[in-house]
Amino acid sequence: MAGTERFLLPDLGEGLTEATIVSWLVQPGDIVAVDQPVVEVESAKSIAELPSPYAGRVDELHAAVGDTVKKDDPLVTIAVGAATPAGSDEHDEPSMETPSPEAAELVPGTALRPDAAGASGAVLVGYGVSESTRTFARPAGGRFGRGRRQHTGTTTRSPVVSPIVRKLAHDNGFDATQLSGSGPGSLVMREDVEREIAARHGATSHTGVGEARSGDARASDQRIPITGVRKIVAEHLTHSRQTIPDATIWLDVDATELVRAKERLAESTGERYSVTALVARFVVAGLRRFPVLNSSVDETAGEIVQHSAVNLGLAAQTGRGLMVPVVRDAQAMTLNQLRDAVAAVVEHAKTGDYPPSALTGGTFTLNNYGSLGVDGSSPIINHPEVAMLGLGRLMERPWVVKGELAVRTVTTLSLVFDHRVCDGDVASRFITYVAGCIQEPLLALTEL
Repeated sequence: MAGTERFLLPDLGEGLTEATIVSWLVQPGDIVAVDQPVVEVESAKSIAELPSPYAGRVDELHAAVGDTVKKDDPLVTIAVGAATPAGSDEHDEPSMETPSPEAAELVPGTALRPDAAGASGAVLVGYGVSESTRTFARPAGGRFGRGRRQHTGTTTRSPVVSPIVRKLAHDNGFDATQLSGSGPGSLVMREDVEREIAARHGATSHTGVGEARSGDARASDQRIPITGVRKIVAEHLTHSRQTIPDATIWLDVDATELVRAKERLAESTGERYSVTALVARFVVAGLRRFPVLNSSVDETAGEIVQHSAVNLGLAAQTGRGLMVPVVRDAQAMTLNQLRDAVAAVVEHAKTGDYPPSALTGGTFTLNNYGSLGVDGSSPIINHPEVAMLGLGRLMERPWVVKGELAVRTVTTLSLVFDHRVCDGDVASRFITYVAGCIQEPLLALTEL
């Protein structure tokens, strides 16, 4: 006789205790098999699909898209043993995708075991191995339909990653997937939803004298929950600001030769070298000369922990919010290897789908906020690191060269550092070293 089981939010690992519902992959009445993905959730570390530990019919979904659920909260109730409707072969198609270690890594708290006869491949922490090995094909175009919009019947749907974006649209009476997204692969961004909201309010909120009453203004206020990545970033930056006595120094630098070196490398090798990759190379060299900036503070022991490896964090603005993916052991890389690693980080920034392992363990952060069109900043240190170097936009400015005025390409470097770890002399020598490499890049590269 069929009973019911409730699938609870499992242990996501790495101290994560909650997640936000991004999308449901099943609906009440659907027949599911063990290991079939049933829900997509966003934790503070990543977005992941959670596979069902039970086979049967979906009876109830316990949360809506945009809701935050905590560990051991119910996600879905499944009538275990409920059969596929008679005459239906919808779920009898041959498997087109098998579980892989890469797929399991997307869900912290899961593990893959070698399949035995009648054993499930993916094992969620807190759930045993079941008797089904059936797997299901994923939608064409990937988890978010990257590279093209999704077509359902006669309706065209755009991919939406952020649950905040979904909820913002839902609270304003429309479905975000119906918009034409401005992100890569028609990904719907927050500004797309805000633009649609403004257009809808503009069509309905005008009064006879062209002024909105204060009560109407209050009624149109939006409340956006701080969840997922935004919540963990808020907590992280608050802790950093409260505990680190930071100081910031900055320096204008003539980057004309850096731009020329970038162009000459491309001409001679036929390969592209980004300004970020070249500056990253100089930063790594600078950290080897001034290793105290490649440290963290053990507040409990009252010690400075100087790290042997340079795990270079690269601040990235993604569709899911601010993230700092890490290039590990950057000190052991050649220029080409570092260039490729930086390019991979930039490519993933389009969607923000970094695995959890890519977002931990950084020892120093490089922030190219010049890509956002600004000259300088006084950023918050990425705790538990002790320093961050910022690179401003490249602009043509008047500059004195050998006593004569010239037009040069200039950028601004800014360094924020933990004053508990070093004084301004070390920070100043580090930033002037990096500046010297930018001013004479070919000479610097031959010495690295």
